[in-house]
Amino acid sequence: MTSTPKPISTVSTIPRNITKTWELPGGVHPAENKSQSLKLPLINCPLADEYILPLNQHIGAPSLPLVRVGDRVKKYQRIADAEGIFSASLHAPTSGLITAIEDRFIAHPSGLKAPCIVLQADGNDEACELIATENPYSLDHPTLIEKIRGAGLVGMGGAGFPSAVKLNPKSSTPIHTLIINGTECEPYITADDILMQTYAEEVIAGSQLLAHILGHSPQVIIGVEDNKPEAITALKAAAQNTNIQIASFPTKYPSGGEKQLIYILTGQEVASGQLPAALGIVLHNVGTTVAAWRAVRYGEPLIERITTIVGQALTTQRNMRVRIGTPIQHVLDHNGYNARRNASLIIGGPMMGFAIEQTSIPVVKTTNCLLVPSHAEMPPAPPAQACIRCGHCADACPAGLLPQQLYWYARADDHSKLKSHNLFDCIECGACAYVCPSTIPLVQYYRSAKGDIRQADLDKKKSDQARERFERRQERLAEEEAAKEAKRQERKAVAERNKARLADINAESTSNTANSRILNDLVANAVDAAAKQTPNPAQEHARLARTLESLNSRIARLEGQISSEQDETRREKFAAQIKQTQQSLNETQTKIAAIGTNTSTVIENQISKVTEKLNASPIDLAQKSLATLQKRLATAEEKWAEAKAEGKATADALTQGVEKLKQKVIEAEQALNAIQQSSAPQSPDQTVNAGTSNDAANAAIERAKQKAQAAAAMTPEQKQAAAIQSLEQRWLKAKERLAKAQEDNDENIEAFAASVEKLEQKMLALQAEGTS
Repeated sequence: MTSTPKPISTVSTIPRNITKTWELPGGVHPAENKSQSLKLPLINCPLADEYILPLNQHIGAPSLPLVRVGDRVKKYQRIADAEGIFSASLHAPTSGLITAIEDRFIAHPSGLKAPCIVLQADGNDEACELIATENPYSLDHPTLIEKIRGAGLVGMGGAGFPSAVKLNPKSSTPIHTLIINGTECEPYITADDILMQTYAEEVIAGSQLLAHILGHSPQVIIGVEDNKPEAITALKAAAQNTNIQIASFPTKYPSGGEKQLIYILTGQEVASGQLPAALGIVLHNVGTTVAAWRAVRYGEPLIERITTIVGQALTTQRNMRVRIGTPIQHVLDHNGYNARRNASLIIGGPMMGFAIEQTSIPVVKTTNCLLVPSHAEMPPAPPAQACIRCGHCADACPAGLLPQQLYWYARADDHSKLKSHNLFDCIECGACAYVCPSTIPLVQYYRSAKGDIRQADLDKKKSDQARERFERRQERLAEEEAAKEAKRQERKAVAERNKARLADINAESTSNTANSRILNDLVANAVDAAAKQTPNPAQEHARLARTLESLNSRIARLEGQISSEQDETRREKFAAQIKQTQQSLNETQTKIAAIGTNTSTVIENQISKVTEKLNASPIDLAQKSLATLQKRLATAEEKWAEAKAEGKATADALTQGVEKLKQKVIEAEQALNAIQQSSAPQSPDQTVNAGTSNDAANAAIERAKQKAQAAAAMTPEQKQAAAIQSLEQRWLKAKERLAKAQEDNDENIEAFAASVEKLEQKMLALQAEGTS
């Protein structure tokens, strides 16, 4: 960071000065211990050999890596992109080689690992070219927001909320106040203090820019505690002739909390569960403000931050500009770290920070302090005693909660009581634990209870989703069962119509003319079924040609990828895909060559099936039906046994299916026995009739073959006309049978009528298709 000239734009309207501040309720006055790190000027931390960059250094979804292992990157290069609105991009802190994308220990109270990009520095610190903007105020609102989002800015005061989201609030209340938080109330930490002293002009320029993005807020306030006189003086000097107000107020912990600072400066309280934007207020940290200015003005993404390195286990205590991803051990080594003197290693301050065990953990965007106290400076806490109900914790709570009640409910895992007592309004400042005479670690109970509630809510959400999925599945199964039942009823109706037709055939079987007509109908049905199974040759050829073109394009694209790919594993993968595509291409070419022969082949197959049925004896047909049913029963019993062993819900339905098939097998066996018992040597007359029937069948089959050969040479229009003519003849014959049945008062009149209606519908549909 370097100093900057006066802001390039100011707002002429200067609002009233802050003449009144409101006293923060609760709070404590711990020892400040801020002078140790302010004795030396701000310097840069030397480059490390390796940088560890967690993909989630913010509230929201982890960022998505844009690099792979083995890639070389430059300083400022974006190496991970924001995954959604509540996310932030990540940039390389220096030039070097990506050596790993893997889980590493991160700065988190859990002490667990998380996905990180590991960068091996090459020592050159070679930077990408940045795009500066001479006049940021000439850019429109979406461009400004995108520049801040693209720079990976998050709240640098601790929470890590994506800055672009805060600067584009979806609130019905107009934003009328922008507050810049320079309070830094936590003991030991002076990162914001040294920033305001060193870069006061950039703080003012960034404040004006944020106000411009929010719509020229009429009131811009920088709040600073009165224990930072040098920072206040520098800010006031830089804010002359601007609309920026510098408001100082008495030092009290935790006045730097978002809701607490808003109350101190405006007297307004943010309601439970709401955001400051609901009051028309937006609040940003001074570090975020400077980072936003540099992102828009100079095009710099967030790759470093000021961090306080303090504690008696160090020989040098000071503030340093540290690159994001720098291992903590590297920072400590450059400040005379003495591990033997060190009592604990804390990220953050003594009130809200957390201890870590691994010094390989990296500095992240929200790391404002590394506290390395000696044993004398921070001795172990005495054992916790029983609560004496003194009420000091309630007096100290700046959020107006009842810490004692929350403690009891947390110990009892009473989540409903914790929620009703607004546990999530607790900012975990530690003021209650600081004043507790029984030294109860109250904040630890609250953090644990919050985690349990979040997990319980997540489990409930998953349970609700599972229940909804189960209910939807049950509905789907019920619909499928209803559809199956409808199909069964339809098949039953078809079977009844077939029985009626069989009765008609039996009534007319003594007539050779009737036998010939029946055979012709059966063959006509076979030809119609074959025509339905074979697509239009012209349409099929066009479809296959499109498929062939697509497969050729895919092969060409894969061959291009192989030629440009360096990774041998990926080259082999592409080669395998080419082989599979080539096989599909060969199959498509074979199908194109076979077009024109499919129709006659399918018709001959259908005629063959009809011939087999006509030539088969009743005993053969009965035996074949029985064998088919027995095969279906064996398959059903196997599926039922498997479902029952695995405890599937379909076992009951399969049981019913098995029982039905068993009944059908019994009926088929009885029918076969009846046919076998009634079979006897044929009389000469029967032999003659059988020969006559066979002659008629052969003649019908021969005519069907001739018809199939003629159909293969027809155009689509001729096939359409022939099909309509065939249906019309069948329809007329069906009407004749219906008239005869009505004349004879046949009991199968309804079946004949249904056949006439169905043929008429088919004929009309085919005629409509021909005219369209």
